Amino acid sequence: MAIINQKGGVGKSTTAINLSAALGEMGKQVLLVDLDPQGNSSSGLGIEKSRVEHCVYDVLLNDVPVEDVIIPDVCEGLDVSPATINLAGAEVELVAEMARENRLRDSVGSLRGKYDYVFIDCPPSLGLLTVNALVAADKLLIPIQCEFYALEGVTKLLDSMKRVKTRLNPSLDIFGVLLTMYDGRTTLSKQVVEEVRNYFGKIVFDTLIPRTVKLSEAPSFGQPITQYDPSGKGAQSYVDLAKEVINRG
Repeated sequence: MAIINQKGGVGKSTTAINLSAALGEMGKQVLLVDLDPQGNSSSGLGIEKSRVEHCVYDVLLNDVPVEDVIIPDVCEGLDVSPATINLAGAEVELVAEMARENRLRDSVGSLRGKYDYVFIDCPPSLGLLTVNALVAADKLLIPIQCEFYALEGVTKLLDSMKRVKTRLNPSLDIFGVLLTMYDGRTTLSKQVVEEVRNYFGKIVFDTLIPRTVKLSEAPSFGQPITQYDPSGKGAQSYVDLAKEVINRG
């Protein structure tokens, strides 16, 4: 499942980290693939990128088996394929490669059946790394921020998805749309929720991810919210989301 939205700052990495951790704590085996050169999912789980020998870049461009870059048991039930700054060059280097759109799918394919969930944290762009994620994934999880211009850019993402679905990955579909950074005190947040639910219908998750200080702080301590502030609103919302994800199958 690719966690995707080409807009930055909508809660992709926050969702990748905390949904993965919540599912792991519920007894699921989860792999999180960090495909963003910024490596926020990696550092947000306490991985020191300077000490990472091989990362997703080596899987895509140096034919290193994906098993060799997985860091096991970063949290309960959660393994991570980390990203380092090397990945920033992958966008350009992939252009000259054969079957460049299929690199991630070909490498991650060997893991099918080993995990209950494989999440791909995508970069905030629609470049070749994101196309690799669209080709590798079965489903998309789209976080949308409860702010003005929330749906701006989503149509571009849906166009890209349709093109990939037609030409490269016929099984690709949207698994769910997640509303993030919700502030129940503002009219704007409520309006965005209504607008997104009208646009996408039943695929929007019931769970709303609140805007909280603790959710913002947790990555700097290298912990998912379920460890950093287990009794808080943020942790509860991601536990609720994990239950919804399991129920959707």
